[in-house]
Amino acid sequence: MRTLETMQSGQMLSIALAAYLLLATAQIQAQDDIEWLTLGGDYAHTRYTPADEITAANFSELEVAWEWDGASFGAVSGRSTPSFINGKLYTVAGNRRYVVAIDPKSGETIWSYKEPNTPRGEYSMRADYGKGVAYAEVDGRGVIYIVSPAFFLTALDAETGVPLAGFGKPVPIDGFSQTGVVDLLADLGHPYDAYNGLPLATGYITSSSPPIVVNDTIVVGNSAEQGYHQSRIENVPGDILAYDKRTGAFKWKFNVIPKPGEYGHETWQNDAWQWTGDVSSWAPLSADPANNLVYIPTNSATIDYFGGFRPGDNLYGASLIALDTRTGERKWHFQMVKHEIWNFDNPTAPVLLDLNMPGRGMVPAVMQVTKQAWVYAFDRITGEPLWPIVDLPVPPSIVPGEVLSPTQPHVTKPAPFDMQGITVDDLVDFTPEIRQQAIEAMAEYEMGPLFNPPIHAGNALGKYAAMNCPGGAGGANITAPAVADPTTGMLYVSSHKACFALRLIPGEEADLLYPNTTGTNLAQWANAGPGATARPPRHPADIPIWKPPYSRITAIDMNTGEHAWMIPTGETPDRIKNNPALAGIDIGNTGTGALVPMVVTANMLIYSDDASDGTPILYAIDKQSGEIIGEIEAPARSSYGMSSWFHDGHQYVLLQTSSKLTAMSLPGAAAAAGAAH
Repeated sequence: MRTLETMQSGQMLSIALAAYLLLATAQIQAQDDIEWLTLGGDYAHTRYTPADEITAANFSELEVAWEWDGASFGAVSGRSTPSFINGKLYTVAGNRRYVVAIDPKSGETIWSYKEPNTPRGEYSMRADYGKGVAYAEVDGRGVIYIVSPAFFLTALDAETGVPLAGFGKPVPIDGFSQTGVVDLLADLGHPYDAYNGLPLATGYITSSSPPIVVNDTIVVGNSAEQGYHQSRIENVPGDILAYDKRTGAFKWKFNVIPKPGEYGHETWQNDAWQWTGDVSSWAPLSADPANNLVYIPTNSATIDYFGGFRPGDNLYGASLIALDTRTGERKWHFQMVKHEIWNFDNPTAPVLLDLNMPGRGMVPAVMQVTKQAWVYAFDRITGEPLWPIVDLPVPPSIVPGEVLSPTQPHVTKPAPFDMQGITVDDLVDFTPEIRQQAIEAMAEYEMGPLFNPPIHAGNALGKYAAMNCPGGAGGANITAPAVADPTTGMLYVSSHKACFALRLIPGEEADLLYPNTTGTNLAQWANAGPGATARPPRHPADIPIWKPPYSRITAIDMNTGEHAWMIPTGETPDRIKNNPALAGIDIGNTGTGALVPMVVTANMLIYSDDASDGTPILYAIDKQSGEIIGEIEAPARSSYGMSSWFHDGHQYVLLQTSSKLTAMSLPGAAAAAGAAH
């Protein structure tokens, strides 16, 4: 019933991650707090809390305890999940990526820090997507670490927000602190200007996720210009950097595009390793501190949809890499997509679980949820797939100059959690007329399997574009990270159907679409943009062209690899529900079509989506059955992530509501909280 509310060593592998978490929880509860250490809740990025005050019986009593409005910091996207540590919330906000400490009971701002403006920061296309902060203790003092859009690593005293003394080196730019900052460009190995950054002819690098601190090492990922906004072939590689958490001293660099003599160098033909780039790690990182391992999910190489200038499999593009945090040594890797040109980069942090697998016993696992609608699952120590992943033939490209890999890895288990590829059988068929209209609308488009390649203008098929299903925004994606219950081994995946129509045009034409492109030499072909896709097919009845459900949550028992249940998310939108073309037809719940933020608690799975009329709803779901056990109207639509933690006797659920943070709690907590400032 809805109610309207006014608003961590090898010898220790036998210890299950669940047991570790329970032990940590017991220690934290003794301090009356259950913390949320990273943007994903823990190093394993489960987004799980053992807090249990909120139950099915009292879920309807949740109300707004406080709201924190980041509008004054320029916050827009809501793509930052705060960490709750030592009685404070920490987050980043806005294009300047302010670092903010917030009181968890009142929502009051305690302190904030901002980096001085620089052209290299103002250029960043990922500025408002900071996603969160990293935390560590140095000599008994809490330290917050962030990477800015300008690609500086900053360490701040967690109590005061003051840059950490003895960390980093002075930055020769007016307004910067003389301590507490590391210029990350200095360790990439490319000529640059401290104020302006890299010349765009060389490339550009920025950040869209926080670093991660594993024992004594800060590991830093990065981000690049979106591949669908590129028309030139040069860029810089997104090499992984590591620093000492106490001093900021540089420790190691891992080359994501292997140099001569390094593993995988032969996968870059045409000497492309010398001048092409990207393969960034823009999604958050996960870690196994007990085994000194960090897990790096990577992006594709320069330019989405065409790679004729970089023949070969292009390792480590679209891969999961396990590195030793002490040395930067590669322990293992797996490349999900060879010679990636579909925008099938890895979009979320890997999730770590300790599984109890039949016939195998306890297995330390890591799993990567992908846009391809697959869960790639591995032994996180050895890199061995938990179930076979087999290379199967895929279609060749008809684009002049493009040579794709003849095979791609296919996951055999778990089964796909959403649509893969598109055929006539996937088109909407509520009535024969609606089905025929869908077929006709698709006539200009080349349908095909999961790895259906892009096509170019003027192609011999006479088609406008190739359908890529799921597309670069489909399957699982950035704004709705998968969540997991470490006590049961259950993984919950939010996904939606979002095909792209892939059309290439000559590079010189595409270059005119982008005012500030990185690189010098034009690619033979590039995306027909200016968005992420070409003109997609539309159904004349103004409904999705494929069958529902349009969005879903899939529960997967990772101990067995079997799907436990699937539910559509939210409710059928009124524009579909009341569509005249569907009058008198029971179409069931199609789902809204939106990716949904989720969090797992001891008692339930919580997610946010919309009712048919667009009202934001917070849903409580039975973790074992998928049944709705509670729902209330939420103050606003949630985005990206959701968190839950326990403080001063009460459990909170924190929603990321665009420029605001909205803390929900039971009435007792709200009564004790003050008004936010």
